[in-house]
Amino acid sequence: MFQDTISLAAMADALSRSADYRVLRRLVPRIPSVPLIGHDTRTAVLLDTETTGLDTQKNEIIELGMVKFDYFPDGRIAGVRDTFSAFNEPSVPIPSEITALTGITDEVVAGHRIDEAAVTAFVDDAVISIAHNSGFDRKFAERYWPVFEQKPWACSATEIEWKKHGFTGGQLGYLLNGAGYFHAAHRAVDDCHALLEVLAFELPTTGAPALALLLETARRPTVRVWADQSPFELKDSLKRRGYKWSDGSDGRPKSWYVDVRETALQDEIAFLKTEIYLRDVEPRLQSLTAFTRFSARL
Repeated sequence: MFQDTISLAAMADALSRSADYRVLRRLVPRIPSVPLIGHDTRTAVLLDTETTGLDTQKNEIIELGMVKFDYFPDGRIAGVRDTFSAFNEPSVPIPSEITALTGITDEVVAGHRIDEAAVTAFVDDAVISIAHNSGFDRKFAERYWPVFEQKPWACSATEIEWKKHGFTGGQLGYLLNGAGYFHAAHRAVDDCHALLEVLAFELPTTGAPALALLLETARRPTVRVWADQSPFELKDSLKRRGYKWSDGSDGRPKSWYVDVRETALQDEIAFLKTEIYLRDVEPRLQSLTAFTRFSARL
Protein backbone atom coordinates (compact mmCIF):
# COMPACT_ATOMS: atom_id res chain seq x y z
CA MET A 1 0.00 0.00 0.00
CA PHE A 2 2.87 2.37 0.83
CA GLN A 3 4.47 1.64 -2.53
CA ASP A 4 1.14 2.29 -4.27
CA THR A 5 0.89 5.66 -2.51
CA ILE A 6 4.36 6.63 -3.67
CA SER A 7 3.51 5.59 -7.22
CA LEU A 8 0.29 7.63 -7.21
CA ALA A 9 2.13 10.67 -5.88
CA ALA A 10 4.81 10.32 -8.54
CA MET A 11 2.18 10.01 -11.27
CA ALA A 12 0.36 13.07 -9.98
CA ASP A 13 3.58 15.09 -9.97
CA ALA A 14 4.39 13.96 -13.52
CA LEU A 15 0.92 14.87 -14.76
CA SER A 16 0.98 18.27 -13.06
CA ARG A 17 4.20 19.15 -14.90
CA SER A 18 2.48 18.55 -18.24
CA ALA A 19 0.56 21.30 -20.00
CA ASP A 20 -2.03 18.69 -21.07
CA TYR A 21 -3.26 17.73 -17.60
CA ARG A 22 -4.47 19.28 -14.37
CA VAL A 23 -4.26 17.40 -11.10
CA LEU A 24 -6.63 17.88 -8.19
CA ARG A 25 -5.50 16.53 -4.84
CA ARG A 26 -7.84 15.66 -1.98
CA LEU A 27 -7.70 18.39 0.61
CA VAL A 28 -6.17 17.18 3.86
CA PRO A 29 -6.83 19.74 6.63
CA ARG A 30 -3.74 21.23 8.22
CA ILE A 31 -2.97 19.91 11.68
CA PRO A 32 -2.99 22.55 14.44
CA SER A 33 0.51 23.45 15.57
CA VAL A 34 2.21 25.47 18.29
CA PRO A 35 2.42 29.19 17.43
CA LEU A 36 5.79 30.35 16.19
CA ILE A 37 7.83 32.18 18.82
CA GLY A 38 9.92 35.19 17.86
CA HIS A 39 8.24 35.72 14.49
CA ASP A 40 6.08 38.61 13.36
CA THR A 41 2.74 36.90 12.90
CA ARG A 42 -0.90 37.86 13.29
CA THR A 43 -3.96 35.74 14.02
CA ALA A 44 -7.14 35.48 11.94
CA VAL A 45 -10.32 33.43 12.12
CA LEU A 46 -12.12 31.85 9.18
CA LEU A 47 -15.83 31.41 9.84
CA ASP A 48 -18.73 29.60 8.18
CA THR A 49 -22.31 29.25 9.35
CA GLU A 50 -25.16 26.97 8.32
CA THR A 51 -28.61 28.40 9.03
CA THR A 52 -32.32 27.63 8.74
CA GLY A 53 -32.68 30.20 5.95
CA LEU A 54 -31.42 33.40 4.38
CA ASP A 55 -33.22 35.93 6.59
CA THR A 56 -30.42 37.24 8.80
CA GLN A 57 -32.91 38.74 11.27
CA LYS A 58 -35.29 35.81 11.75
CA ASN A 59 -33.60 32.56 10.74
CA GLU A 60 -31.29 30.71 13.11
CA ILE A 61 -27.79 29.25 13.07
CA ILE A 62 -27.67 25.45 13.13
CA GLU A 63 -23.90 25.02 12.75
CA LEU A 64 -20.78 27.10 13.29
CA GLY A 65 -17.35 26.18 11.96
CA MET A 66 -14.14 28.15 12.52
CA VAL A 67 -10.45 27.76 11.81
CA LYS A 68 -7.97 30.01 13.63
CA PHE A 69 -4.62 30.51 11.95
CA ASP A 70 -1.50 32.67 12.06
CA TYR A 71 -0.13 34.54 9.07
CA PHE A 72 2.93 36.61 8.23
CA PRO A 73 2.65 40.28 7.18
CA ASP A 74 3.18 39.27 3.52
CA GLY A 75 0.08 37.02 3.63
CA ARG A 76 1.82 33.65 3.92
CA ILE A 77 0.11 31.18 6.24
CA ALA A 78 2.27 30.42 9.29
CA GLY A 79 0.11 27.61 10.65
CA VAL A 80 -3.27 26.59 12.04
CA ARG A 81 -3.81 27.38 15.71
CA ASP A 82 -7.11 25.62 16.40
CA THR A 83 -10.47 24.59 14.98
CA PHE A 84 -14.03 24.98 16.27
CA SER A 85 -17.10 23.03 15.18
CA ALA A 86 -20.48 22.94 16.89
CA PHE A 87 -24.19 22.42 16.21
CA ASN A 88 -27.08 24.48 17.51
CA GLU A 89 -30.69 23.32 17.86
CA PRO A 90 -33.05 25.98 16.47
CA SER A 91 -36.42 26.86 17.96
CA VAL A 92 -38.27 25.48 14.93
CA PRO A 93 -37.74 22.34 12.77
CA ILE A 94 -35.07 22.63 10.10
CA PRO A 95 -36.73 23.17 6.69
CA SER A 96 -36.45 20.19 4.35
CA GLU A 97 -34.64 22.24 1.70
CA ILE A 98 -31.97 23.21 4.24
CA THR A 99 -31.48 19.57 5.21
CA ALA A 100 -31.18 18.66 1.52
CA LEU A 101 -28.56 21.38 1.07
CA THR A 102 -26.50 20.84 4.23
CA GLY A 103 -27.26 17.28 5.31
CA ILE A 104 -28.10 18.60 8.79
CA THR A 105 -31.26 17.12 10.29
CA ASP A 106 -33.27 17.86 13.43
CA GLU A 107 -31.84 14.68 14.95
CA VAL A 108 -28.25 15.86 14.33
CA VAL A 109 -28.72 19.15 16.20
CA ALA A 110 -31.08 17.90 18.93
CA GLY A 111 -29.91 19.04 22.36
CA HIS A 112 -26.97 21.04 21.04
CA ARG A 113 -26.18 24.63 22.03
CA ILE A 114 -23.16 26.69 20.98
CA ASP A 115 -21.39 28.00 24.08
CA GLU A 116 -21.02 31.80 23.80
CA ALA A 117 -18.06 31.84 26.19
CA ALA A 118 -16.27 29.22 24.07
CA VAL A 119 -16.84 31.23 20.88
CA THR A 120 -15.63 34.44 22.54
CA ALA A 121 -12.50 32.76 23.86
CA PHE A 122 -11.77 31.22 20.46
CA VAL A 123 -11.88 34.50 18.50
CA ASP A 124 -10.73 36.94 21.17
CA ASP A 125 -7.08 37.17 20.03
CA ALA A 126 -7.90 37.28 16.29
CA VAL A 127 -7.22 40.58 14.53
CA ILE A 128 -9.68 39.88 11.72
CA SER A 129 -12.62 37.62 10.87
CA ILE A 130 -12.88 36.22 7.33
CA ALA A 131 -15.83 34.52 5.66
CA HIS A 132 -16.61 33.59 2.08
CA ASN A 133 -19.83 35.58 2.28
CA SER A 134 -19.31 38.08 5.07
CA GLY A 135 -22.44 39.99 4.10
CA PHE A 136 -24.33 36.90 5.28
CA ASP A 137 -22.16 35.33 8.00
CA ARG A 138 -21.31 38.55 9.85
CA LYS A 139 -24.96 39.47 10.36
CA PHE A 140 -25.75 36.06 11.86
CA ALA A 141 -22.56 35.97 13.96
CA GLU A 142 -23.23 39.39 15.48
CA ARG A 143 -26.75 38.37 16.48
CA TYR A 144 -25.45 35.43 18.48
CA TRP A 145 -22.01 36.54 19.69
CA PRO A 146 -21.35 40.25 20.35
CA VAL A 147 -17.57 39.71 20.18
CA PHE A 148 -17.87 39.78 16.38
CA GLU A 149 -19.22 43.35 16.45
CA GLN A 150 -15.78 44.56 17.54
CA LYS A 151 -13.80 42.69 14.89
CA PRO A 152 -12.81 43.92 11.45
CA TRP A 153 -14.11 41.66 8.69
CA ALA A 154 -12.99 40.65 5.22
CA CYS A 155 -15.01 38.83 2.56
CA SER A 156 -13.07 36.43 0.35
CA ALA A 157 -16.03 36.16 -2.05
CA THR A 158 -16.43 39.85 -2.89
CA GLU A 159 -13.17 41.59 -1.97
CA ILE A 160 -11.06 39.72 -4.51
CA GLU A 161 -11.93 39.91 -8.20
CA TRP A 162 -11.18 36.24 -8.77
CA LYS A 163 -11.78 36.21 -12.52
CA LYS A 164 -9.03 38.79 -12.97
CA HIS A 165 -6.66 36.32 -11.36
CA GLY A 166 -7.41 33.35 -13.61
CA PHE A 167 -10.30 31.68 -11.79
CA THR A 168 -13.54 30.71 -13.53
CA GLY A 169 -15.74 32.02 -10.72
CA GLY A 170 -15.89 33.03 -7.10
CA GLN A 171 -17.69 30.00 -5.64
CA LEU A 172 -15.60 28.22 -3.04
CA GLY A 173 -15.59 24.93 -4.96
CA TYR A 174 -14.31 26.62 -8.13
CA LEU A 175 -11.61 28.44 -6.19
CA LEU A 176 -10.50 25.29 -4.41
CA ASN A 177 -10.23 23.45 -7.74
CA GLY A 178 -8.24 26.35 -9.13
CA ALA A 179 -5.85 26.01 -6.20
CA GLY A 180 -5.40 22.32 -7.06
CA TYR A 181 -7.66 20.64 -4.50
CA PHE A 182 -11.06 19.07 -4.07
CA HIS A 183 -12.93 18.28 -0.86
CA ALA A 184 -16.12 16.59 0.27
CA ALA A 185 -17.87 19.36 2.16
CA HIS A 186 -19.89 17.84 4.98
CA ARG A 187 -19.42 20.34 7.80
CA ALA A 188 -19.01 24.10 8.10
CA VAL A 189 -15.46 23.62 9.37
CA ASP A 190 -14.63 21.68 6.17
CA ASP A 191 -15.37 24.79 4.14
CA CYS A 192 -13.14 26.81 6.46
CA HIS A 193 -10.25 24.40 5.78
CA ALA A 194 -10.97 24.73 2.06
CA LEU A 195 -10.96 28.52 2.25
CA LEU A 196 -7.62 28.47 4.08
CA GLU A 197 -5.99 26.67 1.14
CA VAL A 198 -7.59 29.09 -1.32
CA LEU A 199 -6.15 32.03 0.62
CA ALA A 200 -2.76 30.31 0.81
CA PHE A 201 -2.69 29.87 -2.98
CA GLU A 202 -0.11 32.06 -4.74
CA LEU A 203 -1.88 34.13 -7.37
CA PRO A 204 -0.07 34.01 -10.72
CA THR A 205 -0.96 37.67 -11.32
CA THR A 206 0.65 38.97 -8.12
CA GLY A 207 3.12 36.28 -7.09
CA ALA A 208 1.73 36.53 -3.56
CA PRO A 209 -0.85 34.52 -1.58
CA ALA A 210 -4.49 35.45 -2.14
CA LEU A 211 -4.66 36.35 1.55
CA ALA A 212 -2.26 39.27 0.93
CA LEU A 213 -4.61 40.75 -1.67
CA LEU A 214 -7.67 40.19 0.52
CA LEU A 215 -6.09 41.97 3.49
CA GLU A 216 -4.98 44.86 1.29
CA THR A 217 -8.49 45.28 -0.09
CA ALA A 218 -10.14 44.98 3.33
CA ARG A 219 -7.95 47.78 4.72
CA ARG A 220 -9.12 50.27 2.08
CA PRO A 221 -12.02 52.54 3.08
CA THR A 222 -15.06 52.38 0.82
CA VAL A 223 -18.09 54.59 0.42
CA ARG A 224 -21.70 53.46 0.20
CA VAL A 225 -23.66 55.57 -2.25
CA TRP A 226 -27.44 55.62 -1.85
CA ALA A 227 -29.51 56.39 -4.96
CA ASP A 228 -32.51 57.64 -2.98
CA GLN A 229 -35.77 58.15 -4.88
CA SER A 230 -34.23 57.12 -8.18
CA PRO A 231 -36.73 56.71 -11.05
CA PHE A 232 -38.24 53.23 -11.10
CA GLU A 233 -37.85 52.90 -14.86
CA LEU A 234 -34.06 53.23 -14.49
CA LYS A 235 -33.65 50.33 -12.07
CA ASP A 236 -32.07 48.15 -14.77
CA SER A 237 -29.39 50.78 -15.36
CA LEU A 238 -28.62 50.77 -11.66
CA LYS A 239 -28.47 46.97 -11.57
CA ARG A 240 -26.09 46.89 -14.52
CA ARG A 241 -23.92 49.38 -12.67
CA GLY A 242 -23.74 47.02 -9.67
CA TYR A 243 -26.33 48.65 -7.41
CA LYS A 244 -28.21 46.46 -4.93
CA TRP A 245 -31.73 46.93 -3.61
CA SER A 246 -32.50 47.51 0.06
CA ASP A 247 -36.20 46.97 0.79
CA GLY A 248 -36.03 48.81 4.11
CA SER A 249 -37.11 45.80 6.19
CA ASP A 250 -33.85 45.72 8.15
CA GLY A 251 -33.89 49.37 9.20
CA ARG A 252 -31.78 50.60 6.30
CA PRO A 253 -33.20 53.02 3.70
CA LYS A 254 -35.53 51.68 1.02
CA SER A 255 -33.27 52.46 -1.89
CA TRP A 256 -30.70 51.27 -4.40
CA TYR A 257 -27.08 51.47 -3.22
CA VAL A 258 -23.56 50.59 -4.27
CA ASP A 259 -20.21 50.40 -2.44
CA VAL A 260 -17.25 51.99 -4.22
CA ARG A 261 -13.65 52.84 -3.41
CA GLU A 262 -13.00 56.43 -2.41
CA THR A 263 -11.06 56.97 -5.65
CA ALA A 264 -14.17 56.04 -7.68
CA LEU A 265 -16.63 58.21 -5.75
CA GLN A 266 -16.64 61.18 -8.11
CA ASP A 267 -17.23 58.91 -11.12
CA GLU A 268 -20.20 57.38 -9.32
CA ILE A 269 -21.71 60.76 -8.50
CA ALA A 270 -21.22 61.82 -12.11
CA PHE A 271 -23.08 58.68 -13.25
CA LEU A 272 -26.03 59.49 -10.99
CA LYS A 273 -26.12 63.10 -12.20
CA THR A 274 -25.98 62.29 -15.92
CA GLU A 275 -27.72 58.92 -16.21
CA ILE A 276 -30.21 58.66 -13.35
CA TYR A 277 -31.35 62.01 -11.98
CA LEU A 278 -30.44 64.23 -14.98
CA ARG A 279 -29.59 67.05 -12.59
CA ASP A 280 -27.11 67.99 -9.90
CA VAL A 281 -27.48 65.68 -6.96
CA GLU A 282 -25.84 65.13 -3.60
CA PRO A 283 -26.46 61.47 -2.79
CA ARG A 284 -26.37 60.20 0.73
CA LEU A 285 -22.93 58.73 1.49
CA GLN A 286 -21.70 56.36 4.19
CA SER A 287 -18.01 55.74 4.91
CA LEU A 288 -17.21 52.07 5.51
CA THR A 289 -14.15 50.30 6.91
CA ALA A 290 -13.39 46.69 7.75
CA PHE A 291 -14.90 47.35 11.18
CA THR A 292 -18.29 48.39 9.78
CA ARG A 293 -18.45 46.73 6.35
CA PHE A 294 -20.96 43.83 6.09
CA SER A 295 -22.49 44.66 9.48
CA ALA A 296 -26.26 44.51 9.97
CA ARG A 297 -26.06 48.03 11.40
CA LEU A 298 -25.18 49.53 7.99
